[in-house]
Amino acid sequence: MDKIIGMGNALVDVLVTLQDDSLLDEMSLPKGSMQLINEDKFLKISGKFSGMKTHKATGGSAGNTVLALANLGAHPGFIGKIGNDDFGQYFKKNGLKQGIDMKLLAGDLPTGVASTFISPDGERTFGTYLGAAATMKAENLTLDMFKGYAYLYIEGYLVQDHELILRAMQLGKEAGLQICLDMASYNIVAGDLEFFTLLINKYVDIVFANEEEAKAFTGKEDPKEALELISKKCSIAIVKVGGNGSYIRKGTEEIKVEAIPVKKVIDTTGAGDYFASGFLYGLTCGYSLEKCAKIGSILSGNVIQIVGTTIPGERWDEIKLNINEVLSE
Repeated sequence: MDKIIGMGNALVDVLVTLQDDSLLDEMSLPKGSMQLINEDKFLKISGKFSGMKTHKATGGSAGNTVLALANLGAHPGFIGKIGNDDFGQYFKKNGLKQGIDMKLLAGDLPTGVASTFISPDGERTFGTYLGAAATMKAENLTLDMFKGYAYLYIEGYLVQDHELILRAMQLGKEAGLQICLDMASYNIVAGDLEFFTLLINKYVDIVFANEEEAKAFTGKEDPKEALELISKKCSIAIVKVGGNGSYIRKGTEEIKVEAIPVKKVIDTTGAGDYFASGFLYGLTCGYSLEKCAKIGSILSGNVIQIVGTTIPGERWDEIKLNINEVLSE
């Protein structure tokens, strides 16, 4: 099996389930978005959370994907930066416990925290204080970090530092890796469209986008039209359409895979990250695009039925049985 290394913001998720969306308005956080916040706003949110029931988990987009890959037995790696604090130790220990090769840099700022607001309809909104994660720089990366892997999976949130993400992709290519980019969030894509275009045209082999991100990138309302445009710039394009499944295109081959039936959506946090992990797991095993997407659907369909992104062990046993059923079709 080929191995995957992820790179992204090393964050700890602190999640809270809302009774209504009034707190989002109070904190000036547009529902469904990921907003970067400063330390003052982070402390203000933490003050609100102190009186609410919260749930803690390791997070970050690429961190979620790598965690899911580890649970599937893929032995992935992860590159990120943490602070010298309890949150940082929690992030590191959790990754090592799962068998992830943690290539973590240490910084002076606190470990990044993603304050995650879960609306009654399951939609999630992030107020992200990057902390130490934002201090990871291009010069911190070395070619050796990427050796021994076949794929580099990068979260689009890293476009906040053009030099960093370019250096990572250049080193990945130099080490012979295929580059996978998750577009991260529609507002991130819209805010840095020209740079996203440069990355995808020049370096990226596999693009993961949801409907809104694909629209922000291409200007097309129709996900199939957006898919076609994206696929012309890379090897494999994936556009996820929530409960309606996903579209995948490679060259002239295009498939649609349905989402798995879910009785109740609890929390959509990590749905796209888990889809990517399932898809990439299938790819590293040499499965067809359709089977890759079906495995992605199994993982994303399961993570939206829990709060946060840590699926319990017994559920992973069930997921693996479901994957085996797909493989035997």
